[in-house]
Amino acid sequence: MNEIISSFDSISLDDMSGIRLMNRTDTKFITTKDRLEELLKKAKSQYWMQDIDGMRNMPYFTRYFDTPECQMYISHQNGKKTRQKVRVRSYVNSGLAFIEVKNKNNHGRTKKKRISIEDKDVERELYDEFLSQYLSYDPSILIEQIENNFNRITLVNKQKTERLTIDTGLRFNNLITGKEMSLNRLVIIELKRDGNAYSPIRDIMRDLHIHPQGFSKYCMGMALTNESLKRNRFKERLMLLEKMKII
Repeated sequence: MNEIISSFDSISLDDMSGIRLMNRTDTKFITTKDRLEELLKKAKSQYWMQDIDGMRNMPYFTRYFDTPECQMYISHQNGKKTRQKVRVRSYVNSGLAFIEVKNKNNHGRTKKKRISIEDKDVERELYDEFLSQYLSYDPSILIEQIENNFNRITLVNKQKTERLTIDTGLRFNNLITGKEMSLNRLVIIELKRDGNAYSPIRDIMRDLHIHPQGFSKYCMGMALTNESLKRNRFKERLMLLEKMKII
């Protein structure tokens, strides 16, 4: 895998910041590491890979918060169209970290608000003020629920009409139950493209039988590591993971 990754033409973070997807649509896919190698080989000539100080496969760490009753998880499980998630996302190599609120509306669009965690000694009131502005839950009752680690590579097509994030090595640690789970064969792909612009990677994925499939890291992690939670909505995806020999 490292050999394939290093063979891509690179794009810098500064060049990435100039790519504006004004009418963006997001689509997720899941596959396995074996299939990913085939995809990368086929995509190499048409995509750049993000490179930051010589690093292309970036480690990420995320901790999710919810109410003690897991109301944010339950909203998703119950099929509520409008829902929220709260997390701290850390970019391990750079040391940067952000508190993020993700809002999904009833049209399936996701908007994200975030604030940098610049100093761990900063008063919590600053973050509670941010959460109160964008969150429909009382920040004072939120507790740490689960954390995950994964690695991410980012591709950009050479027409600059889409970005592709590819996550591997996903690992969960449930902070309530103490249960851990590693999904080492799983690959999560998220395609962000400008409207209906032609997407080379869609053709490649279609040829490899990689089809759109929603996957929430928070909800799937909770369903896999906390047996007390209802998970009817996620049974189909759990069965798919079993079929793919991921769990």
